Amino acid sequence: MKKVTGIGGVFFKCNNPKGMNDWYAKNLGLPQTEYGTTFEWRQADNPEKEGSTSWCTFPQDTKYFNPSEKPFMINYRVENLAALIDELKKENVTIVDEIAEYDYGKFVHILDPEDNIIELWEPADE
Repeated sequence: MKKVTGIGGVFFKCNNPKGMNDWYAKNLGLPQTEYGTTFEWRQADNPEKEGSTSWCTFPQDTKYFNPSEKPFMINYRVENLAALIDELKKENVTIVDEIAEYDYGKFVHILDPEDNIIELWEPADE
């Protein structure tokens, strides 16, 4: 079974999200929306399929990364989230929440051995 297919996003906490977004826009050219920056690309093995990777700042007091206390979170794109979660449970990986489903895909959060929060995302288009 194919597990991770790519990086879906990089998210980090900062003291001034708007200021950070403005800095990255001005100095590195990252166009900003209310959800940060989205990098669009085509899949190497199937150029007809589009994909995206997100970059987003969060306020220091966000609860979105809980229970991790780390200042960052990486989102990984996966092919079959339900099957992957079944495998991870067999390996005693900490599953933080239940699979949540939205128009743009399914999400769940897990912890690695050092309590870094990881967001797994099965895009709706896969």
